[in-house]
Amino acid sequence: MTDIVDRETRSKMMSRIRGRDTRPELMLRSALRRQGLRGYRCHYPRAPGTPDIAFVGRRVAIFVDGAFWHGHPDYFTFGKSGERWDAKIRRNMERDREVDSDLLSQGWRSIRVWDFEILENSDRVALRLAPSLCD
Repeated sequence: MTDIVDRETRSKMMSRIRGRDTRPELMLRSALRRQGLRGYRCHYPRAPGTPDIAFVGRRVAIFVDGAFWHGHPDYFTFGKSGERWDAKIRRNMERDREVDSDLLSQGWRSIRVWDFEILENSDRVALRLAPSLCD
């Protein structure tokens, strides 16, 4: 499939996509604070995969996954956007599994949350996460 915009425009568009401190991440961190869940580290580099939120003492790693970028079936359909995108999303999904496995082998618990869930209701997501963070 041919891109509908020129290379320079696509590059400009892609450069605006943030990899950290995204709106869903900020919303989740705010919701966690409202629940009294503090003491986390953001983008903790010493855990595999550099989790978006890490409760280091509890060894819990939370990743806020973008639905398109991580292959949620309602937001990405293989074969629709071309082989290049299929390969990219497939590799992202493989990397997610590898990171989860690495975390588990190092005694961490990995939790993945979809960005659209947070955008719909960040407090509900924080409440769902709370039992895992208060053990």
